[in-house]
Amino acid sequence: MKKPLVAIVGKPNVGKSTFFNKVAGKKISIVEDVPGVTRDRIFADAEWCGYKFQIVDTGGLDFNNEDEMNKRILEQANLAIELADVIIFFVDGKQGLTAQDIEIANYLRKSKSPKILAVNKLDNYELEKTYEFYELGLGEPMAISAEQGKGVGDLLDEVVKYLKLIDTEENDEVIKIALVGKPNAGKSSITNRLLGEDRVVVSSVAGTTRDAIDSPFKWNNKDYCLIDTAGLRRKSKIEPSSIERYSVIRSLNAIERCDVAVLVIDASQGITEQDVKIAGLIHEQGKPSVIVVNKWDLIDKDEMSVKKFEKQFEVDLAFMKYYVTLYVSCETGQRIGKIMETVDMVLKNAQREIPMALFNNVLNNAIAASEPPAKNGRRLKIIFGKQVAICPPTFNIYCNDASLVENSYIRYIENNLRRAFDFKGTPIKIQFKNKND
Repeated sequence: MKKPLVAIVGKPNVGKSTFFNKVAGKKISIVEDVPGVTRDRIFADAEWCGYKFQIVDTGGLDFNNEDEMNKRILEQANLAIELADVIIFFVDGKQGLTAQDIEIANYLRKSKSPKILAVNKLDNYELEKTYEFYELGLGEPMAISAEQGKGVGDLLDEVVKYLKLIDTEENDEVIKIALVGKPNAGKSSITNRLLGEDRVVVSSVAGTTRDAIDSPFKWNNKDYCLIDTAGLRRKSKIEPSSIERYSVIRSLNAIERCDVAVLVIDASQGITEQDVKIAGLIHEQGKPSVIVVNKWDLIDKDEMSVKKFEKQFEVDLAFMKYYVTLYVSCETGQRIGKIMETVDMVLKNAQREIPMALFNNVLNNAIAASEPPAKNGRRLKIIFGKQVAICPPTFNIYCNDASLVENSYIRYIENNLRRAFDFKGTPIKIQFKNKND
């Protein structure tokens, strides 16, 4: 399911970031921070009244400031407005209506997305101070105090009214594949090879693809959709006001809504810190994945070349030892045909269902080989377990006291499951529950 995008816009110092942090923070339990490379809090995943969406902060809009930094802020804000499904326009209730507010309102009128007018900094909820903002012609102004949290719930209620009207459903029968990785790793070239046509612009200039591009196709009589995404760079390489930050939104959204993630690595650069961070992002999202090492034709190879890469993967990807690798060349076509075969394999493993009796047989053998841990004189006693979900395969194990479980024992159980069943390419989740749950 696609998550709608909610953009916060307005002139500088009207409290946009305060509102964003209130929603994205832990003070109200509606949000989890997006993991991995986006902890800079440019955007966050949010949920309100059962509706999930992404909330995006933007720089203050000032159309009269012509310095280079402000031009970039306007660029990023314009992109966020273009992508947004709902726009929240913030104004300052203490300051009152300004010519700058009117200018921004006229600017926002170009967007067809619904707009909500939030009059912020009304700590005492002075409704009379909202009346002059009717002049903007953007509907009924909503009084809020982002600092104190007053009116924030009402504002989010208004947001989800519009979300009800947005079609976020996708065809579940279509298998969605997200190609992610650093800029210029060859994602667009792989897309074009798999599609058999130049569906995506390919360039040697890093960052050609600014948005996620969906390309439907058929393979082995099944429907697929390739999502080619903007390259994910290390955040220190992205300028604070760069438009590229907003390309990351769509890349993360693509990972979230895909069935299989394909991480493309540039063989000529080796395995970098950013490649590992993107792998971590895929892992945290619980997605089956294939690691494609591209540009293999550029490597001076010997019989040890693959082994060197694999040894590095063993170290850098120790947190996801289930990884599957392919070494390909878009330039020569070497092993490109293996990508779809491997995608199907890891997806099949992510959808694998283990019968309860068979699972408990493996579980009991593991317990017999290594006794569960004890803490403060109490030993963990495992009663039984069962699989409760797929994609990723998720197992509940019921016991006398889940607080006695140690991470090392969870890893031990996972290793036993992986030896017994083929879960290559997919994470699995093991959750210990108290027997009364």
